[in-house]
This record gives sequence, C-alpha cells and structure tokens, in this order.
Amino acid sequence: MTTVVLNGVTTLSHLGVIRAEGPDAASFLHGQLTQDFSLLGATEARLAALCTAKGRVIASFIGIRPQPELILLVCSRDILAATLKRLSMYVLRAKVKLTDATEQFALHGLAGTALTANGLDAETPPGKRTAIGDDISAVSLYPADGVPRALWIAPADHAAPVGAAIDLALWQWSEVRSGIVTLTTPVIEAFVPQMINYESVGGVNFKKGCYPGQEIVARSQFRGTLKRRTYLVQADAPLSAGQEVFAGNDIEQPVGTVAQAALAPDGGWAALVSIQIAALEAGALRAGAPADGASLTVEPLPYALLEDI
Repeated sequence: MTTVVLNGVTTLSHLGVIRAEGPDAASFLHGQLTQDFSLLGATEARLAALCTAKGRVIASFIGIRPQPELILLVCSRDILAATLKRLSMYVLRAKVKLTDATEQFALHGLAGTALTANGLDAETPPGKRTAIGDDISAVSLYPADGVPRALWIAPADHAAPVGAAIDLALWQWSEVRSGIVTLTTPVIEAFVPQMINYESVGGVNFKKGCYPGQEIVARSQFRGTLKRRTYLVQADAPLSAGQEVFAGNDIEQPVGTVAQAALAPDGGWAALVSIQIAALEAGALRAGAPADGASLTVEPLPYALLEDI
C-alpha cells in the first residue's frame, strides 16, 4: 500500500449534530441507545447505535456531554432527519428537547500534527473528550494506520482549527482505515451492532438497562450466535456502501455487505465489509455483480475483536 501523508484539517460537511438538552437528556438517551449515557462524564465520548426492536442498527453516533444537561450526538447527515424523528417519538414525558443543531456547529477532522498544533495530546486514547476553552470539544478517534485523529466540535462562528487543509475524501479514507463504521442510508437495518464490531470498539454496553433491540443484541453476544464480523479490505475497482459481497464460486448467495467505502489516495478503494466469518475460509471475496465484481483483499483490523461468549 502506498504511504500516505495524513496531516491536516478538513471540514466534515457530511456529518450533522443532534442536540439533546434538559434534565432528562442523559437518562432518555440511556434508554434508547446501546451505550451508557447516564454515566457519561465530561472528559469522555461515547460511540453508540440506535437499533430497531429486532436489534438492527438504524443510526450510529459519537456522543459527548459538555454540560450536565446537554448531550451532542454526531452522526451522518443523510440519516439525521429520520433519526431525529424516530427519537422524538419516544420522548413522551421526558424532560428533554431534541433538535437538529447542525447549523449551530462546525465539525472538523484533525489528523497527524494538526492535533498538537491545536493543543491536543496525540497520545490520548480513543473515546476521550478534551475541552478547549468553554465551548470547543475535541474527541479522540481511532487512529488510521497509526496516525492520530480527532473530531473537533465548535460553535459555527468560531475560527477553524489551524493546520494544512486536506481533502474530505482523504479523511473519509482514514475513517475506513480506522475500522470504525459510520452508518449511512444504504445500510440502515443491515446489521446488528456486532456485525460492525461495535462491541469490540466500545459501542455497546452489556451491563446497562434496556433499550430497543437490547434482547437481540445480548443474545447474539452470549449465546454463541455471532456469524458475521466486519473486516478491512482493499480493491482496485469502485466500492460503495450497500454492495453485496460474494465468496468462492457462489454467484447467487451473498455472504455479506459493504458497510462503508472510500477512494484510496493511490487510486484503489478501501472498505469495511460485514461478512460471514466462514466466508473468509472460502476466499475469493468480491463485491458487486458476480460477473464483474471488485476483487477484495482482506487486511488486518487495527484493533482486536472480542471473542464470542
């Protein structure tokens, strides 16, 4: 793989922000998402999913709690409106106000030396929030090929973080290389959280109370029924979220789905594919139509998968 210089700052125009504010903001989200929000501290961030009653993921978030009664959820902008509508259905008597706050915030991705240039510690582990002044949050993300990265959340009228500009396409490639799936429209309801490795990267808390789909998610984890995982792949042909993945000589029955894909700097493609664990043994993985699908080369994930229980 070509060595890529991933250093700089980019505007994350494909992401949006849901604002949850009020005395019950944390307890409400705690009862809706796969992660513990009641105990979310000011120096922490949460990766979380919203599931259907059948345990299928319909949205994923990075959540922070900059104030005791304020939680910000960052998600893909293309699913934000539908997600906000669904969450709002369950507010009922809870003292929380949910709004689309995308226009109130500027989101930037920082990579490499841009972190230290903006006062951040490049050694901060994923899932931590650093407060910059009174109104800026920096969330440490999983690195991409060893390069530290962070999500910068600031008021829309605040000056952008300093650093050389990098293309959004390069950042999206780094997202894939980090191994963390961000859910988008093509793959809504395609996976339970474990199919995109969320239990291995801090996206599921099995000790918290109930939430939609909790029984299915727990059963998948504790009854030895995990049959699909997400793997990092490369290809020479274009890939896109939602594409079916085939294995071996089978041209009819797909073994998985492309969860997220991005153009690589060297002209190839990188993707996260959720496939049957057994399909890895069959080999000859390809995405798209069997006749002209893209051949997939599997690479090691940048983190360890938790073993099925």
